[in-house]
Amino acid sequence: MASEITYAEVKFKNESKSSGTYSDSAKAPKVKPTPHLIYFQKYSQLFEEKKALSLTHKVITHKELTCKKDDPPTSVWSCCPKDWKLFSSHCYYISTDSASWSGSEENCSSMGAHLMVIHSQEEQDFITKILDPKAAYYLGLSDPGHRQWRWVDQTPYNESATFWHPGEPSSDNEQCVIINHPYSGWGWNDALCSGKQKFVCQMKKISL
Repeated sequence: MASEITYAEVKFKNESKSSGTYSDSAKAPKVKPTPHLIYFQKYSQLFEEKKALSLTHKVITHKELTCKKDDPPTSVWSCCPKDWKLFSSHCYYISTDSASWSGSEENCSSMGAHLMVIHSQEEQDFITKILDPKAAYYLGLSDPGHRQWRWVDQTPYNESATFWHPGEPSSDNEQCVIINHPYSGWGWNDALCSGKQKFVCQMKKISL
């Protein structure tokens, strides 16, 4: 089923040059109101247009975006849905409820996203700084069989850019991956796909 994503309201925020994520306490930039109005009208118009789509399309609506100016300063704004965190070219949502691995992926899909895919130390460090160390979170990595790990977005599984805990993965019966902080630090662990865990969703940022 095809998906369409719309945004009904856009909010703009500034960010200090030293930070890689947007700040909730940042003040609104001193810019003329006209561009804001144009963006609001643009997305409001899209919102109305999507209502008329065929029922064969799945319409995903995010009612509010939070945006920051790209750094170094450019005319481009990087945006994420409200309550999502921006890092590099993606937005991340940290769940407060729990579900199985497939249920977690369905929750992400319902928001136009997928379970988080990690390909670098920087991305791993970014997300672990804002996760609850007492919880475990599903990632978008699973094993369909024979320990052939696959990411949900079909990007290649790179063994040199993985963050398994020592001794993991440990069981052929545990075919889904969680990120957790059991003792000395954050890392990946294979787990039963039916277990109820929190999860992290990921989607590409919106550029305006």
